[in-house]
Amino acid sequence: MTSSAHHAQGNLRSITFMLMAVGSFALMDAVLKTLSARYPVLQIATLRGLTALPLVLAYISWRGAWPSVLRIRWKLHLLRGVLGIIMLALFTRGVRELPLSATYTLFFIAPLLITALSVPVLKERVPRAHWWAIGVGFAGVLIALRPSGEDLQAGFVTVGGLAVLTAAFCYAVAAVAGRLVSRTDSSESMILSMMVFMSLGAGLLAAPQWVPLAPADAGLLLALALTGFVGQLAITEAFRHGQASAVAPFEYTALAWGVALDWLVWQTLPAAHTWLGAAIIVGSGLYLVRREKRITEVHANAEHP
Repeated sequence: MTSSAHHAQGNLRSITFMLMAVGSFALMDAVLKTLSARYPVLQIATLRGLTALPLVLAYISWRGAWPSVLRIRWKLHLLRGVLGIIMLALFTRGVRELPLSATYTLFFIAPLLITALSVPVLKERVPRAHWWAIGVGFAGVLIALRPSGEDLQAGFVTVGGLAVLTAAFCYAVAAVAGRLVSRTDSSESMILSMMVFMSLGAGLLAAPQWVPLAPADAGLLLALALTGFVGQLAITEAFRHGQASAVAPFEYTALAWGVALDWLVWQTLPAAHTWLGAAIIVGSGLYLVRREKRITEVHANAEHP
């Protein structure tokens, strides 16, 4: 098999895993939105960690990865854990107030934030064209927010909208920290530490306002565990075997899932300004991916003439 054919096969496999991951996470978010009507957001963050933890422990045992799990950079894992709790709590607050499609539109700013943060944290060089794309992406967020004086509530300038934007920032910082951690620590340790910190940290914060779980919600909690676990494994596999530039654009299929679930479950569709803002944000993200792919190819050709 030629090198190009090998890359193509790896990319196809990774794209399949990415589509599986996006679908799983979208279903998980629908469960979060449903549960958020009955439980506090920190309790939901705790349940996200607790329900997935047994599956994660079983997976690590099956992989025989325990020797590498505890040899970790604790400070960075703690940072990711704190950010994960804040991110999930704020994201849950957002989906409680906004449609899934609107929530995803705002959260799509995260990849642009990761690019911006890679300069001071990872010491990466970001070309000037990338900064223009980031600026255009933020303009798309403003359009989606629609901060008009005529009808603020029609836009996303609400607690929910601002919560999603803050969650996206926390996600971006956690992702950059994850890049640093992945240089030395295993993916199993990263998944386990996140679930442990989420279970214990969010659990302590949620304890004073804990609401007894209704037996009727057992099915939703099982769905929360399975969708989150499958999504985490699938997205890990997606980036393990394929080129990031080929796989990353398929994260934006989350918007299609959001629209479909909004319509099927909650009988709502995005407003026109949501579509426009989403198109601008997604377009900026895709431009960054395409530019990064070209830069990578140029460097590869220079190294192997």
